[in-house]
Amino acid sequence: IGAYQTIVDGRKITFLDTPGHEAFTAMRAHGAWVTDIVVLVVAADDGVMPQTVEAVSHAKAAEVPIVVAINKIDKPDANPDLVKQQLADLGLVVEEWGGDVVCVPISAKKKQGISDLLENLFLVADILELKADPNCAAEGVVIEAKLDKTKGPLATLLVQKGSLEPGNVVVAGNTWGKIKAMFDDKGKPIRKAAPSVAVEILGINGVPKAGDAFTVVTNEHQARSIVDKQKTS
Repeated sequence: IGAYQTIVDGRKITFLDTPGHEAFTAMRAHGAWVTDIVVLVVAADDGVMPQTVEAVSHAKAAEVPIVVAINKIDKPDANPDLVKQQLADLGLVVEEWGGDVVCVPISAKKKQGISDLLENLFLVADILELKADPNCAAEGVVIEAKLDKTKGPLATLLVQKGSLEPGNVVVAGNTWGKIKAMFDDKGKPIRKAAPSVAVEILGINGVPKAGDAFTVVTNEHQARSIVDKQKTS
């Protein structure tokens, strides 16, 4: 799972990119759990695939609203109406058919409809009043983690509440540490991560699991105590 951010008219959208292949069912389930809005991308020429059905079920289980992007509308064999019918069969009735699901036709290759998609994401976010408090101890979820040969354990965290800064002590799953440095999705150092920002952190003592919750605690003693209790429970 990759995390990256784009800015449109001064407003930011953070995307979690989950692979479409059916082998990544668990990753998509995790993606639905940590997101506020699911963008379901369906190819206009292929239609609904088995992994599409799985993605819909994950989003419904997580009770996350779905926005549909019908891609590849530029292709000669594109059949967006068939896609809409297939989606209706899954219980996703698009607005133009009398339902409540936002559906945007796009062509990623020709960059058609992308602005409409982003605008609709803002519209859905505004209707749902998606907000978070940046002025408290940070909480969120681990998006991915790895052991780097030179840097040691690295974890990408998505902040869902509060603000995260270097020097904060975090507990992430069964790992903990004092943040030595943070980097944004482009690898540049960042001094503060507010809600909806994904950052890679350096300074934890192990590799947490994707999907682990993280929280900022008062000090390293408290962090060590929390992790020890979790390991023995």
